[in-house]
Amino acid sequence: MSRRPETNAETNAGKNPETNTESASQAERAPETTPESGPATAPVASPPLASRRRWAVAAALLAAACYAPFQLVPFHVFQLTMVLIYAVALLGLNLLVGHAGQISLGHGAFFAIGAYASAVLLDRWAMPYPLTLPVAAGVAFLIGLALGVPAMRLRGLYLALVTLAIAIFLVPLLKRFEEVTGGSMGLTLPKPAPPAWTGLAEDQWLYFVALAVAVVSFAVAASLLRSRVGRALHAIRDNESAAEVMGVRLSFYKTLAFAWGAMFAGAAGCVYTWVIGFVSPDSFTVNLSITLLAGLVVGGLGSLSGPVLGGLFVMFVPSISQDINDAAPGVIFGLLIIAVMYVAPTGLAGLAGRLIKKIPRKE
Repeated sequence: MSRRPETNAETNAGKNPETNTESASQAERAPETTPESGPATAPVASPPLASRRRWAVAAALLAAACYAPFQLVPFHVFQLTMVLIYAVALLGLNLLVGHAGQISLGHGAFFAIGAYASAVLLDRWAMPYPLTLPVAAGVAFLIGLALGVPAMRLRGLYLALVTLAIAIFLVPLLKRFEEVTGGSMGLTLPKPAPPAWTGLAEDQWLYFVALAVAVVSFAVAASLLRSRVGRALHAIRDNESAAEVMGVRLSFYKTLAFAWGAMFAGAAGCVYTWVIGFVSPDSFTVNLSITLLAGLVVGGLGSLSGPVLGGLFVMFVPSISQDINDAAPGVIFGLLIIAVMYVAPTGLAGLAGRLIKKIPRKE
């Protein structure tokens, strides 16, 4: 009785069942084809409901932000402008502390670098206002990159001390180069005038400039955190040893986070110069760095809403406390930080998230 010769397909199927199974599964996944319609395409999935809600909330907040300056007095518009500036600065600090897990007590130094870079370009070289923004952000990025290479080889208390030293020596350095920085007297600059076609007052124009910078900054940060860089930063934050075993280059990504954080702080400092029209070394002491870090912790680490809430805290708590008593701002500021840490260890953003989850939803 003769055997039927095995075909190649049958031989391969017998010798390598995994290949056969994989081929079968690929065949099952192949799109169906009909003479009339061609390849059948799978229906496109609609975005998740949570994502649509986030976009709706973001759009509503942006609409409210655009409407606000037309309903407020100039001083309150100025306060909201400062909130936006602080939010951008805290966004950079959040990249380093909240997402990369690296402590920094010198973030105010990069805010000052951006402010002075813009002021010097405007005062000494009469550079147009819009051009000073990318230059100031770029200068802060490069300085952050240069300082981050040695600093990011440290961790914990040692890293905190190094960043604190950066904030400490910057003020006397600014006073030393008086011919460029104006020394202790600082530099006074004219504020950018609104274009005639806008019909906006000066305070409204500066507010919308700050709002535009904030929107772009948060969009860039959100895109960065969704990328491979963001995943690497989160891995470093959660467990440096495990991240290194997985092939994450610790020094590279930590230095990159330091530089990106400095860039956002520099951009915020540039807009600060436009809004205030004056820079002085005494405006950028170590207290600024400590205040920014405290504002971020209160707002919420590791979230995009945390810097906004932190900006509100940094701007309004000292201002309201000042109205109560001249000695009250520091006391109330400290007590509120302690209270928030007890009630909401994850910050105001975390507290808001937990409260929203408790709201009953319709089935």
